[in-house]
Amino acid sequence: MSTAAAFDTTADWRRTIPDEARARYRAEGLWRDRTPFDDFLDAAARNPHKAAIVTYSKDRAMPTTVTYGQLTSLIDRFAGALYSLGVREGDIVSIQLPNTWEFPALALACMRLRALPNPIPHIYREKELRYMLRHAESKVYIVRDQFKGFSYTAMARSLQQDIPTLEHVVILGDAEEFVDFDDVFVRQRWDLDAMTMAAVKAAKPGPDDPAMLLYTSGTTGHPKAAIHSQNTLWSAGRPIAEAAEITEDDVSFNASTVGHLTGFYWGTYLPLSFGQKVVYQEEWDPRGLIDIIDVERISWMVSATPFALDMIAAQKEAPRPLASMRAFVCGGAPIPPHVAVQMQEHLKVDLLSLWGMSEVGVCSIHRFGTPLEILASSDGAPVEFMQLRIVDEDDRPVADGDEGRLQVRGPSIILGYYKQPEATKAAETADGWFDTGDLGRRTPEGGIRVTGRAKDIILRGGQNVPVVEIENALLLHPKVDQVAVVAYPDDRMGERACAVVVPKDVGDPPTLEELTAHLAETKLTKQFWPERLKVQSALPKTPSGKVQKFVLRQEIAADVAAEAAVTTS
Repeated sequence: MSTAAAFDTTADWRRTIPDEARARYRAEGLWRDRTPFDDFLDAAARNPHKAAIVTYSKDRAMPTTVTYGQLTSLIDRFAGALYSLGVREGDIVSIQLPNTWEFPALALACMRLRALPNPIPHIYREKELRYMLRHAESKVYIVRDQFKGFSYTAMARSLQQDIPTLEHVVILGDAEEFVDFDDVFVRQRWDLDAMTMAAVKAAKPGPDDPAMLLYTSGTTGHPKAAIHSQNTLWSAGRPIAEAAEITEDDVSFNASTVGHLTGFYWGTYLPLSFGQKVVYQEEWDPRGLIDIIDVERISWMVSATPFALDMIAAQKEAPRPLASMRAFVCGGAPIPPHVAVQMQEHLKVDLLSLWGMSEVGVCSIHRFGTPLEILASSDGAPVEFMQLRIVDEDDRPVADGDEGRLQVRGPSIILGYYKQPEATKAAETADGWFDTGDLGRRTPEGGIRVTGRAKDIILRGGQNVPVVEIENALLLHPKVDQVAVVAYPDDRMGERACAVVVPKDVGDPPTLEELTAHLAETKLTKQFWPERLKVQSALPKTPSGKVQKFVLRQEIAADVAAEAAVTTS
């Protein structure tokens, strides 16, 4: 199958978007006749000498700065290099890089050619890459030679031997037998080659074109290949831009990996389309970020809960002036109620929590001025242009305040799961609602509170355990740094709850008795308390910060089975 199948509007993996909905999205300004790439080019033309990307690296005393004019030139040059390697409309280029200036230049170069960038988190290894590159039929794979002690070159060699569509591997660093990035992409002035540039600029992306392929970093096994269009991406960015009140004069910091939608779109493509300066760290360093906020005049960022907690800890340890910073847009993982309070107390920064996902964009979000008690008890007010309903297992609406499945309709939902028609079909209800797989309820003030994942339910003796509520309570225990509460099988009750804890002090972890005594003080129902404790050094997480609970469930189920086998032997 040709990778140009990404542009086949009749493909069976695509969602059916009614003509009435398409017309309404355009009439209401939710879809446009231009792209965020057009917005970026206009911003670059206005301010070619303005800093576009500033990258901080641990091995350099000073950051690397690329201006808008330089970035535009590099995008053309890199698009020419990709064209010389045979990349054409609809081809997929997999890019696995840390947060540095090369990533946006390469991703936007793919868009320039109407090819699809496929961002991949740098933490993924051969098993994940083999599935992704084979499924996407990637023509080119771009990667560092090594990063944080891992040899990507050796992995790339193995992948290319087994994936017939993978024609080229491009290496940043010691290329060995592969395409040398510096020689072919940087030193070769493709942007001055008239014939190459004519072909490149003839392939300008359109607003309804597929814009990117992103493998969702889900919690339940094989990744799904989500494809957004330029218009669905633009619509997905509007709620954050409006809530954070961003303008061209703002400076964005991107902590999330560029291999995920948060880091690629909300943390990079969106602010660049506004003409903002985007600041990266090649490796996440909360102390380093606190030290440079006033230097770079960083005013906002979007990332996940773990990054917020790291910043709070760093500021408490050694406070720095943060006058320019006004907003931390937070999503990607459940947000404990105390985080919003601590962000305001220690950083004087508003935490604008949201609920959304890679496939649907942002569905609820807070705004400036929201009282702290509401910030701490909900995940924002519903986005006006996204339809939202909360239903039971039979897709019937539940009463306000009751927990149910969160389903949405609107202009920011993906085109579908590439070459996965079964997954696309399974995600939608018969009446056209996208089932997010999240559980939630409406709060008294009309907001949305995410309470867990449908597949993360713990059903103890027929009673649903409020997982997020238990986790939030345990996070307030002085010995607990991180926690995930998951189900384990039980013959009598069906399931019971296990708390998997990362302690603040590995030499003094909490006991189950200490945790349950703490829960007793919070007045939580005893039947909801964890009845098993597992202490470990880290929780398995996706690049966006979500805990991979399916991994924990499998491990604990194996522990329980092993214990039962010993007992019966």
